Amino acid sequence: MTRFTVSVKIVPRHGLLDPQGKAVTDALHALGFASVRDVHVGRLLVIELEAADTEAAQAKVREMCERLLANPVTEDFVIAEIATA
Repeated sequence: MTRFTVSVKIVPRHGLLDPQGKAVTDALHALGFASVRDVHVGRLLVIELEAADTEAAQAKVREMCERLLANPVTEDFVIAEIATA
C-alpha cells in the first residue's frame, strides 16, 4: 500500500444561491475590482489515505465525496490533485 495525499475542491453548483460568494463579489467590486464577474466560496479538503495505486486512491476519494463529503443536490466536487505522501 502507498500513502497518498488527495486534494478535493467542493463548491456550490453553478446557478444555485451562494450568499458567501455574493458577499465576496460585492466587496471586491466595492474595492475597485470591477472585472470580477462571480465568486464561489467552497471548501478544500486534503485527505491522506493508503491505496494500492493512484486509480484506487481516486476511486476511494470519489466514493467519499459521493457518500458524505459533498451534497449531491447543491454541490459539485473536483479531485484536484493526487500525490504520494
